[in-house]
Amino acid sequence: MRSEEEMMEVILEAAKGNDLVRAVYMNGSRTNPNVRKDIFQDYDIVYVVTETAPFIMDKKWLESFGEMLMMQEPDQNDHMSGEDKDFTMSYGYQMLFKDGNRIDLQIQSIECASERFLSDKLTIPLMDKDGILPSIESPTDRQYHVKTPTEGQYFSCCNNFWWCQQNTAKGIWRNELPYARFMFECVIRQELDEMVSWWIGIRTDFQVSAGKLGKYFKDHLPESYWNMYISTCSDGNYQNMWDALFTAGNLFRMLAREVAESLSYRYPEEDDRNMSAYLNRVRTLPANAEVIF
Repeated sequence: MRSEEEMMEVILEAAKGNDLVRAVYMNGSRTNPNVRKDIFQDYDIVYVVTETAPFIMDKKWLESFGEMLMMQEPDQNDHMSGEDKDFTMSYGYQMLFKDGNRIDLQIQSIECASERFLSDKLTIPLMDKDGILPSIESPTDRQYHVKTPTEGQYFSCCNNFWWCQQNTAKGIWRNELPYARFMFECVIRQELDEMVSWWIGIRTDFQVSAGKLGKYFKDHLPESYWNMYISTCSDGNYQNMWDALFTAGNLFRMLAREVAESLSYRYPEEDDRNMSAYLNRVRTLPANAEVIF
């Protein structure tokens, strides 16, 4: 596997040898001083170019980065799915190489780069042939720190978390596994993760990032809370799904009460109590039940 030094040399040499590339910059986790480096970190690279078409029409130039295992062109995929994409402004390649390295490469016009360069505070300029990149402060992840929720955001999270419990419950009772799993993993978990992030925020004075999709939860939650979170990750067994649903409720309740107390908000105790009773009732309903209560 090529080292970071070797990869950066390959990336910059390809830019130096191409007159259409006028600047190079990097963003993403490799620019974040608070992220532990590991072998799976990609290289989020942007080439600022005079025109994008030559980099799209003939892809042979990508071979200079190494032997590829697989490549994705997300903008092309979006275009084929019906989205309106302006390839003259930007175009992306996501490349996984046979040595395990990955480069996410954006080709941006000078106009596009002038709009986007300062938008991400985790940005480091690597090359600027013409002095077209504006000055930028040292990379910081503060724009990704957990944000203090408004009272409305807090209430909405609690309300949706408890309301959507019934959807998972009826999906289990009806033996509709895909529906039940979707409601739990894509709706309820989203609200649970939001509350976990806010809890981490109040414990750190909102000075840290919880990471994309909660990837830093384990670093910030006490072991007991983290073990509860693990227990919300169920399989396709309905009894295990019920256990996970109730564990999610217990964890959410504890976190949400602490967040409410810290921010002087009101936790919806009645919604919690009523829905918890409803879930207990549905869990014991026989498969041939004709009434709920």
